[in-house]
Amino acid sequence: MKKIVKIVFVVLILAFVVLQFFAPEQNDTAPDANHLFSQTELPGEVQTIFQNACLDCHSNQTNYLWYHKIAPVSWMIKGHIVEGKHELNLSEWGQMDKLDKIGKLDEICSEVKHNKMPIKAYVMMHPKAKLSEEQVKTLCDWAEKLSEELLASKNE
Repeated sequence: MKKIVKIVFVVLILAFVVLQFFAPEQNDTAPDANHLFSQTELPGEVQTIFQNACLDCHSNQTNYLWYHKIAPVSWMIKGHIVEGKHELNLSEWGQMDKLDKIGKLDEICSEVKHNKMPIKAYVMMHPKAKLSEEQVKTLCDWAEKLSEELLASKNE
């Protein structure tokens, strides 16, 4: 029985090592002129909220920590990034039309108000991503103000 346990343990260790050779592609391109930060002047606190709670999954610039590079965590992280960028990619903000931006700003506020974003798994690994009520209000106030500005400029 002990021999079987040893064999299973060795096979599992070897499988874990082999898995490390199949790492997903990294999401780490340099920001360009279409990025939200290049397109819109954000108050410092709003920019900090985006950096701490949003950009890793909702942009082309993920800040990888050491354990993000270890399979199977790397695959889970890649899945979150793909899904996040599908919903909203802040690196492509400049390519969106004004009405889409207004819709996304409304979604951002709704998601954080209802504690759907940032996701719990992300907050567990990144405690700074947990948004206080004050931060949610700050983000929603900013989103509403920018929406009004975009709507006003659309009518010009």
